[in-house]
Amino acid sequence: MRARFSASDEAWAAWQGPLREACPGVEFARDGDPAGFDAIIYAPGGDIEDFTPYRNVGLVQSLWAGVERIVTNRTLTQPLARMVDPGLARGMAEYCTGWAMRAHLGMDRYAQDGVWRNGQIPPLATQRPVTVLGMGELGRAVAAMLQGVGFPVTGVSHSGRPVEGATMHGVADLDAVLPGSDILICLLPDTPRTRNLLDARRLALLPEGAWLINPGRGTLIDDTALVSALDGGLGHAVLDVFRSEPLAPDHPFWAHRQVTVTPHIAAETRPRTAAPVVAENLRRLRDGRAPMFLVDRDRGY
Repeated sequence: MRARFSASDEAWAAWQGPLREACPGVEFARDGDPAGFDAIIYAPGGDIEDFTPYRNVGLVQSLWAGVERIVTNRTLTQPLARMVDPGLARGMAEYCTGWAMRAHLGMDRYAQDGVWRNGQIPPLATQRPVTVLGMGELGRAVAAMLQGVGFPVTGVSHSGRPVEGATMHGVADLDAVLPGSDILICLLPDTPRTRNLLDARRLALLPEGAWLINPGRGTLIDDTALVSALDGGLGHAVLDVFRSEPLAPDHPFWAHRQVTVTPHIAAETRPRTAAPVVAENLRRLRDGRAPMFLVDRDRGY
């Protein structure tokens, strides 16, 4: 089996060792006759824009969890699989749990200025409702870790399918869920249905002092509406993703005292933990079985 690695030089440097170790029977190449490849390993930054010549390719395996930068490519007719990396899921769960704990405990309340502030005791985690907006692989990992701490978790997904330990709702119920969300964690993908889902009207439904944590996609939230909501009673926003990255130095988020900007570091695909996922999908392709984590083109993820 031959697989074309289409990603940046930096990505190849990081991935070639883990891939060759996980896939001993696969020949990886950076270029060559398109008709000679069985699979493409893809990440944005590679050199393939037209997938038409790759007529023998049975799988395009994305190295990213998000596929919005490839799923709309009209030349891509081959099966597309997104990356579900256990290391990425763990990293996302740790990021969200860490910031949820900071919000819950009010860690920013205690300035080291000699003032004794012992009049505000946080409730227990069992009394602090958290909503996870987006209950895919990452959302379920986040929910499980939060439940382990003791937070009651409400999950919102397009399907509303049951998830163990969480109170589940469909997106149609979002307006009813938001008023009871002391902490809202956003993990939905970027699709036409999710863009600006959290607009001024919905942000106003969150309780006063609520925290919003967004390591999902920057397009989920109306930026201008978020600044207004923070000025009007929303407690704090932790933002890891933005409509344009890097975030411009003059963007209002940098200067707002109720915004914490992190530079898209919430979770990263880790070659050592993700290469076995690629290997399993290549084995499935070789054996004529359906690959894992195939993308639904109509849904966009």
